[in-house]
Amino acid sequence: MRNQPKYNFFKNTSYALSGLKDLVQNETSFKIELIITMILLPLIIVIETTLAYKALMFISLMGMLIAEAINSAIERVVDLVTLEHHHMAGRAKDVGSTIVFLSIFVFVATWSLILLDIFSKN
Repeated sequence: MRNQPKYNFFKNTSYALSGLKDLVQNETSFKIELIITMILLPLIIVIETTLAYKALMFISLMGMLIAEAINSAIERVVDLVTLEHHHMAGRAKDVGSTIVFLSIFVFVATWSLILLDIFSKN
């Protein structure tokens, strides 16, 4: 049996917002990526392109934030288990970093290709 309270939408939302607040307060990489997101979100709205391109731009941008949140969760769990250097702990943290790296690669590639297509038509 799991040690989990009964589902409550409002409590679960407050947990999610608490986690977001914690990321913003304590994770420098998340803050940087959040600033990038806040700068680029208006561009998605104003740029003249297809809805499909806008969706891809939005998804790749959000994917970067999601990956950073996953990486932070992995790092915190590993640190909770052990603060000593252990090769498996290092491997887990490396995989978390790889998730972030791949999400940034997808973001850059997606935005580059879409912007190249948009501006090559003008």
